[in-house]
Amino acid sequence: MKPTEKAPNLSLPLVNDTEWELYSQNPEHFTLLVFYRGLHCPVCKKQLEELSSKLEDFKNEGVNVVAISMDTEKRAKLSQEKWDTGNLPIAYGLSEEDAKTWGLYFSKAISDSEPELFSEPGLFLIKNDHSLYFSSIQTMPFARPKVEDLIKAFQFIKDKDYPARGKA
Repeated sequence: MKPTEKAPNLSLPLVNDTEWELYSQNPEHFTLLVFYRGLHCPVCKKQLEELSSKLEDFKNEGVNVVAISMDTEKRAKLSQEKWDTGNLPIAYGLSEEDAKTWGLYFSKAISDSEPELFSEPGLFLIKNDHSLYFSSIQTMPFARPKVEDLIKAFQFIKDKDYPARGKA
């Protein structure tokens, strides 16, 4: 998937017992999909807690946010209970097929706390016309973009009417 191409639709259950669907999103500017490794990941905990603390800033920039994992319902709901995620929408049950469609990398468990198979992190910024604007896909849990940097980037994109890059 390259920038400016239509992103594949994605529909998943949320920990609040509702459904989330990408094509049903109606943000002013973007939807930010944050694919995370799951309950076992302390880096994910920190990232989701930071995202949650800045949801109002994202909203002010016209950005809807959702966190997504391959976790089961039970594990995803434990994340919501144990982590300080506030009103952050947390989706679960991402299939291996859908994770592949989004270009995510996979890892197999190396400890008892990890699921047998899970996706590694990825960020996707989807425009309100459902086209890909930006993606960042990782093979490891480390060195993720900082939430503050993302918010500053959204401000820059809007202020400069900055086009999607990386499609050549």
